[in-house]
Amino acid sequence: MSVHQCQVLVVGGGPGGYVAAIRAGQLGLDVILVEADRLGGTCLIRGCIPSKAIIHVASEFAAMREKAEKAGRFGVTLKSPPAIDFSETVKWKDSVVDRLNGGVAALLKRAKVRVIAGWAEFTDAKTCTVKTKEGAEEIRAENVILAAGSLPVELPFLPFGGDVISSTEALSLPEIPKRLAVVGAGYIGLELGIAFRKLGAEVAIVEAEDRILPLYDAELVAPVKKWLDRHGVALHLAAKAKGKKGAGLEIEQGGKTEIIPADKILVTVGRRPNTDGWGLENMGLDMAGRFVKVDDRCRTAMRGVYAVGDLVGEPMLEHKAATQGEMVAEIIAGRDRRFDQVSIPAVCFTEPEIITAGLSPDEAKAKGEDAIVASFPLAANGRALSMDAGEGFIRIVARKSDHLILGIQAVGAHASELSGEFSLALEMRAVLEDLAGAIHVHPTMSEALHEAALRALGHAIHI
Repeated sequence: MSVHQCQVLVVGGGPGGYVAAIRAGQLGLDVILVEADRLGGTCLIRGCIPSKAIIHVASEFAAMREKAEKAGRFGVTLKSPPAIDFSETVKWKDSVVDRLNGGVAALLKRAKVRVIAGWAEFTDAKTCTVKTKEGAEEIRAENVILAAGSLPVELPFLPFGGDVISSTEALSLPEIPKRLAVVGAGYIGLELGIAFRKLGAEVAIVEAEDRILPLYDAELVAPVKKWLDRHGVALHLAAKAKGKKGAGLEIEQGGKTEIIPADKILVTVGRRPNTDGWGLENMGLDMAGRFVKVDDRCRTAMRGVYAVGDLVGEPMLEHKAATQGEMVAEIIAGRDRRFDQVSIPAVCFTEPEIITAGLSPDEAKAKGEDAIVASFPLAANGRALSMDAGEGFIRIVARKSDHLILGIQAVGAHASELSGEFSLALEMRAVLEDLAGAIHVHPTMSEALHEAALRALGHAIHI
């Protein structure tokens, strides 16, 4: 058995792991990264990137189909409806993933990170054995960064396999299902459900709560609900999935059971930290429920062992994991860092898109804040109207006493591109006057943020 020693061992090649490894390498540390699958992790290989590629194609196809119906749109017509070969769509999606996967490998090589492909299993907190194609290799490290990520939650009465799929399989189907049942109306279920509806599938969504996107407030969700209703997506709310029944999904709603016809059943009821099978129980770490317990430096209970990303709790987002990974690398190199973010923004790539950063009005109230809440409709924004994207709004939550911005939310087409400005305003501890005094380019959707700040101050111009 080969034995390797290093200053930093990173387990997991997702965004938390590979960013940590690259930054540690840049800082001159001797780094080994172990990954059993492809570099890039869930987000790059089977999550964020491939899903957004499919969503993009679905939107393009739906727009073309609209132009082929009746008199078209905007004066643009197609003589015949568009056709789609979904296998070719999947190939293109895979090419995007392959390109980014290769990019991560090149960045790690440039940072002089040694990459070992295989499954790591710890025998103690600083020692692991990696099962590779060539045999077992032992690694002993001074510092360990755990970045094992997360896995889709499987329902015992709907185990994955055959026609019951997770988001991973949904992104690589050989063809578009004629009828798709989605269990779970969170962001993953709605993003994929809407995409497949645009691609022509009949879609039914089953949610145990009494509304879609339960983690978002009703005002933000309303435009998404309107789109679902307008496009014939069947919603079964306050309903419980019971299991696969013949060629469909059995559900219980209002004390009655029914069968939803479905060629595929997509289960999207959440994700769980990947804590099994790599020797976590041998490392002497404390747990916080199902997550690895860490402090504000991502330190675990074992000296020199850190954990980042989905392993350490919600929100399970790529940008949180990457930020923590970079921070931990710098801490190991001797820098003084803490994970103390004012905002971890989140985007739901539905139709239309939803952004949240900081506190919502209800969250501010729950924290005892006396807040100003002001919204500006995209229907009054020239750029949004010129793109036929006038549905939605931008909303600001600010403290009444000193005008400190506590949160910014938006719902609208292309709104995700504004998330960086939202987060920056919060991290810089901007006040309403800062946003009101900053010149926003015309014509852009960002002008709606400027107007929302003006409206909070009592003198919006365009409404």
